[in-house]
Amino acid sequence: MERLDYRELVKKIIHQHAIEQSEEDADKAQIVFDTERDRYLLLYVGWRDEERIHGCPIHIDIKDGKIWIEQDFTEEGLANQLVELGVPKTDIVLGFRVPYVRQFTGFAVA
Repeated sequence: MERLDYRELVKKIIHQHAIEQSEEDADKAQIVFDTERDRYLLLYVGWRDEERIHGCPIHIDIKDGKIWIEQDFTEEGLANQLVELGVPKTDIVLGFRVPYVRQFTGFAVA
């Protein structure tokens, strides 16, 4: 069985979330891919009237062959999307969870 290209899957998911934003927020979305260090982010940077917008709803790292979800402010959940794309739960770490809680999530501990 051919191993999935985790980099391409992560990029695909982040692109999908970036284009699904409202027209008002579309120009504020920034995709950041550091393929040398395997860090992948979706940022929102800009202004809405007098309010500064700066946030990171998605942050994913790939470490030791596992996908580490460091930040996930999506409705459906990045881990669920990755599983639907064929990534085994044993290769997904919910890095935003306290380490001792990870054993109860059904995903990888580390």
